[in-house]
Amino acid sequence: MTISPSPRYKPRYLTLPRKVTAAPTDAHHGQHVAPHSHEWAQLLYASEGVMHVRTELGVWIIPPRRALLIAPGIVHELTSVGRVSLRALYIDAAEAEDLVDGCRLLEVSPLLRELIVALCAEPIEYEFGGRGEHLAKLILSELAAMETVPIAVPWPRDRRLQTICSAIMDDPGSRRAIKDWALDAGASTRTLIRLFPKETGLPYRQWVQQVHLAHAFSQLARGDSVGEIARALGYASPSAFTSMFRRLLGKTPQYYQTEWRGQR
Repeated sequence: MTISPSPRYKPRYLTLPRKVTAAPTDAHHGQHVAPHSHEWAQLLYASEGVMHVRTELGVWIIPPRRALLIAPGIVHELTSVGRVSLRALYIDAAEAEDLVDGCRLLEVSPLLRELIVALCAEPIEYEFGGRGEHLAKLILSELAAMETVPIAVPWPRDRRLQTICSAIMDDPGSRRAIKDWALDAGASTRTLIRLFPKETGLPYRQWVQQVHLAHAFSQLARGDSVGEIARALGYASPSAFTSMFRRLLGKTPQYYQTEWRGQR
């Protein structure tokens, strides 16, 4: 996946001499923001809805209570799944140096969530030394303490792998083995087995599991049952899916299901 950025744009909130600025927006299902980049770091957080974000580094599916922190200069595009209440933060590059190198999917604590909401309610050009600046400082402190969620779908540069990876992302429940994909890609199974870790940093099976986790997060956030998710992703049973999920994330899908159900 090669992303070509559209011409750089600089909204007013990116021209202000503030360490952190907030830009709340709402998006409808399927709304797409074309590839672009910023001179500042960006935190994409949705209080409602799910976002798909693509960069040349990888693909992220971001449900509520999670946020993607994107380093300055990284070209990215995003698509809304359902109605999305987006609360984006823009962080001065110097302030973001120790927070992110590339992209990080973050847990969003209740405190950070309330701080983001509060900053969104402040004027864009908030006063120095006032409430807005105090909120910005607290946000930077809280971001530094946030845990990284170990879900990321690294994207290859090899065109053969890109074709395969795009097909798997579109149909994550496919039961096709790597030898089947090899026939479509015009490459040997051995070549694909070698290319996956070289291009993505993950063996084929682990890469597919990351795709499953990303889609599972999206489905859990919209209220699907664990059984429905397991079937949609091609697992033999809900217990097999739960075992994979807990092994990689340290928590069961039921944990996140309860969390998001409590938000409704």
